[in-house]
Amino acid sequence: MQDGFGRKIDYLRISVTDRCNFRCQYCMSEKMSFMPKAQLLTLEEISLIAERFIGHGIRKIRLTGGEPLVRRDMKDVIQRLGRKVASGELEELTLTTNGSLLSEYADHLGAHGVRRINVSMDTLDPGRFSEITRGADVNVVLDGIKAATAAGIRVKINMVALRDFNEADLLPMVEYCARNGHDLTVIETMPLGDVGADRKLAHISADEFLRPLHHHYALAPIAHRSAGPARYVSVEPLGLRLGLITPLSNNFCDDCNRLRLTTDGKIFMCLGRHAHVDLRAAVRKDGIAAVDQLLQQALRLKPLRHDFNAQLDGSAEILERHMNVTGG
Repeated sequence: MQDGFGRKIDYLRISVTDRCNFRCQYCMSEKMSFMPKAQLLTLEEISLIAERFIGHGIRKIRLTGGEPLVRRDMKDVIQRLGRKVASGELEELTLTTNGSLLSEYADHLGAHGVRRINVSMDTLDPGRFSEITRGADVNVVLDGIKAATAAGIRVKINMVALRDFNEADLLPMVEYCARNGHDLTVIETMPLGDVGADRKLAHISADEFLRPLHHHYALAPIAHRSAGPARYVSVEPLGLRLGLITPLSNNFCDDCNRLRLTTDGKIFMCLGRHAHVDLRAAVRKDGIAAVDQLLQQALRLKPLRHDFNAQLDGSAEILERHMNVTGG
């Protein structure tokens, strides 16, 4: 598949639920309202839509949320999509998780084709972790990461850069990841949804966030690429692979290869734009064949770039939907 700018689209991110057992301050407000179950895609709808997308050239699927593992039928979702990996129709099935339920799910993930996952963890400090998540226990996440590693799953830690909050946590996180063989990705905050805070105060560029690291280690660009938008550097002499996702300070839209399927069945062509097509309504009215026409429409609507910079500086309206609906 190609969009209107000639970019190859082969990566689909599926948000399987908007619910989460954390309340991370940059992701959602403390008192969130979640969608009624009837509005969510069913297991059957997720599977059929994913299969249709695979037939059109999607080769990599990431399951996200919210927290995807809180969905009650998640083991069935993983098992069904895992069959596509086993058959060779899908190159990769991955997952982004907060890690809190990995101790329960790690073996199931490993048994059904999941070879790597991203775990969102912004600090190793128990107090700051509890503060940013509004009450979660970092040790539960660390135990989950150990379980995933024991199940043969490679782990990459996603660390959101937050000004005046976790700058001092970068060095301990780098050394933890290097010691345990995990990759690390630093992510700039993005203005999505009303979270009850001034986003300008929280935002810090990846380059500024990484500045203290240069006092201890040497950073050098490397050619490694994953399915996502990160650019990578090596941290020596640790041998750590460090990814940087920089939607505001170093735009990566020219290489975008992604579509996003939301919890309620909408396809968003860009995380930072309003435009979408409603697959759920079409599938429930006209059947799964409706995906084909809407997919072509989605490709035509995919914009060249996001609008995050204008949203952050106030010259464009902040998007109302929260990250937990669209998926990370």
